[in-house]
Amino acid sequence: MIALLPMAGDNSGVVADFSQDNGWIVAVKAVLILVCALVSVIIAIWFERKVIARLQQRIGPNVRGPLGLFQLVYDAMKLFLKEDMNVSRADKLTYIVAPGLSVAASLMVFAVIPIGGQVKIPWTDISTPLQLTDFPVAVLYILAVTAVGVYGIVLGGWSSRATYSLLGSVRSTAQIISYELVMGMSLVTVFIMSGSMSTSAIVGAQSQLWYGVMLAPSLFLYIIAMIGETNRLPFDLPEAEGELVAGYMTEYSSMKFAWFFLAEYINMLNVSAVCTTLFLGGWRAPWPLSLIGDGMLNTGYWTILWFLAKTWLLMFVFVWVRGTVVRFRYDQFMRLGWKGLLPVALAWIVILTCLRAVDEFTNYHFNAWAVPILSWAVVLFIIIWYWPVPEPPAEPPGEPVEIDPFADGFPVPPLPGQVLPRSPRAQAALAAAVTEELDPVEVERVLSDLKVEVKEEEQ
Repeated sequence: MIALLPMAGDNSGVVADFSQDNGWIVAVKAVLILVCALVSVIIAIWFERKVIARLQQRIGPNVRGPLGLFQLVYDAMKLFLKEDMNVSRADKLTYIVAPGLSVAASLMVFAVIPIGGQVKIPWTDISTPLQLTDFPVAVLYILAVTAVGVYGIVLGGWSSRATYSLLGSVRSTAQIISYELVMGMSLVTVFIMSGSMSTSAIVGAQSQLWYGVMLAPSLFLYIIAMIGETNRLPFDLPEAEGELVAGYMTEYSSMKFAWFFLAEYINMLNVSAVCTTLFLGGWRAPWPLSLIGDGMLNTGYWTILWFLAKTWLLMFVFVWVRGTVVRFRYDQFMRLGWKGLLPVALAWIVILTCLRAVDEFTNYHFNAWAVPILSWAVVLFIIIWYWPVPEPPAEPPGEPVEIDPFADGFPVPPLPGQVLPRSPRAQAALAAAVTEELDPVEVERVLSDLKVEVKEEEQ
């Protein structure tokens, strides 16, 4: 397997041709990536509001501007003009730098993402890939940058010198460690199959079959891990408002809060773009559209359309999950990562490595059909294994058991199926009703009063 991975100084794994790029082209690409990332965040916020409103049978923003698009301008103005408060006890430098660190790290990921194929710049003879740069370990660069981004969250919570902020940052550290391991394990299978860590080479290796189909368990693991990595529902434990009052962002306001908000949505776009590149064929057209005109739709500026369509489909998954799944408890969240996803990822890597080794050393070349079949068999096994088993119907409750609440020296409330003894007054009244010959109407009145008194005592 080591022989399949390119060395750090070897550029043979890079498929994109940057030979005609000059300084001006690189600068224009960098500016376009920055502008598109910021505009995409605005669209993502509007998109999330509209989709969740439709899921919850509401209208969503529709007053300010056509389709409510100007609502985003008002939100930006509110954040910009809002009073910028500072915590007097905070570590000033770290408190201010932390939001910028999160944004800077999130903006660096798209530098190695191939947004499209090789295109010709209009009115020139220059041909360039729709990608800023690429190198043999581009995916490791993405993992490193995303790991640096979490420092902004951790330092923001620590520098605020507040309990809720510190707890949110600590939760974020545990969350990133847990789910970044799962994400890395899911990407290892892509490296094994493609023999490269270059993003353009991985897209090129999916010309016949997407890795999302061939490596279905890895795709599902990555989708779960990317939601946990970006602190989104149901995994938004670092900013759970019911427990931590927004967590690491509690002491931030105005534009510093907006920086954290911006980083979260850019990270959503980042992990969606990485998933598109590594598992969904990148900028390649889906079948059967890829067959039209001898692959005409896989060339030129058409490729941008396919990349954006796949990326925004994954953005819809983010919003869909947020609108339908409730927040996990922290112990459930950690148990899912360490005891559920990580063992599955490790077992899948071992199985795939064995298949790859057999294919390499025996020249059987059966990975083209064996790996997809086995991957979907693994997915089916996981679904069956984790499918919830219905609980047997509960037995009808029997007669409640009378307990002594002072048996251990201090009063205790009754548990389900237990009742407290009647009070002395209720017992005396019941004895009088039994021993004395009372009128039937009077007996019914006494018993009904006793039932009401017993019920009040039980409550």
